[in-house]
Amino acid sequence: MEFEDIASIYNKYKRKHGKGAYRKISQMLIEAKTIHGNDFHKRSPSGDHEQSWRAFKGKNLEKLIIYLIVDEVRALGLEVINGNSLERTGDGNLTAQLERVKRNLVIDYGEFGMHLPDVDLVVFEPKTSKVIAVLSSKVTLRERVAQTGYWKFKLKEGKLTNKIKVFFLTLDEDGTLTRKKPSKKGRAIVETDLDGTYVMTEANIVESDKVKLLDKFIDDLKKLI
Repeated sequence: MEFEDIASIYNKYKRKHGKGAYRKISQMLIEAKTIHGNDFHKRSPSGDHEQSWRAFKGKNLEKLIIYLIVDEVRALGLEVINGNSLERTGDGNLTAQLERVKRNLVIDYGEFGMHLPDVDLVVFEPKTSKVIAVLSSKVTLRERVAQTGYWKFKLKEGKLTNKIKVFFLTLDEDGTLTRKKPSKKGRAIVETDLDGTYVMTEANIVESDKVKLLDKFIDDLKKLI
């Protein structure tokens, strides 16, 4: 199973549910898991499918989010890339443009060098290589929300990075974000430490200035530029 199969299943949901298809992604991934499992057990009858699926699901969630937003991001004159594409060093694989994006994103640790934050997606202006926002995408908040808050803190310290917005995109499959008060710990973190969190779920979410459904993301990005 490849990402193209995930995209094909999503497009089937989109034809049925229209713009609200993103709220069905968890349901869609259940369908994809069955197909992935059939393929996996053919190759490795005694292997651990759950472990393989978790890795596949996380990696392809990032790709699916790019697939969902890339056209609208580009319509704003911006570009979005996978954060890992900036990690290449010393092999000449980075274009001049991405080298500039990388320089605009690295964090200075003094004598310990310059290091990129751990982010899944980077939104930047192609002409200037200015980084507008970084995004972490996870199935649930508990996977990396506190770490994302740390990167927000570190980016805010730098003169070149203090304007970069830090967003979290999640399926919120454990329901951490459904209510604002009383808040669960994950909701408290995103409300106070991040610039925004966008949710892809069928559940009823009590929205706020910091927690919204994914369909608000592009409008918020417009406000930044």
